[in-house]
Amino acid sequence: MLKWLDIPPVWLLGAVVLAWFQSAYYPMGLSFGGAVADFLGGILVGGGLVLMALAVVEMRKHRTTIIPHKEASAMVQSGIYSRSRNPIYLGDLLVLAGLILRFDAVLALPLIPIFLWVIEKRFVIPEENSLRLKYRADFARYCERTRRWI
Repeated sequence: MLKWLDIPPVWLLGAVVLAWFQSAYYPMGLSFGGAVADFLGGILVGGGLVLMALAVVEMRKHRTTIIPHKEASAMVQSGIYSRSRNPIYLGDLLVLAGLILRFDAVLALPLIPIFLWVIEKRFVIPEENSLRLKYRADFARYCERTRRWI
């Protein structure tokens, strides 16, 4: 049961709930500025969701898992993965940033780098180490061509 709680969507949900809680109960009179922040927040959330969808479609094409901590049956380097080694996690980060803007949760901004740090330590680095061990030279070439985030 605890293993299923240690997945990126749960961490994202926790950060989103904290941001919402801050905006609802401790706004401290701070604001990003109405309609512009709402618009940018919507773009970030939409962009994050599109990025995640493109990544999932590409993973399904190659018949490999999207579940963290499971061994990959293929190293995906095509599609959105030719631009970013971690488009799903990048999408999570964009969704969080967009919701912080939409919630007008100014004091929740530090959640963005904290979430990035958690995701990188708990998921990105172990996954990349696993791929590095399994695909050695192919993964090294992939890392030379494609950045971790953008």
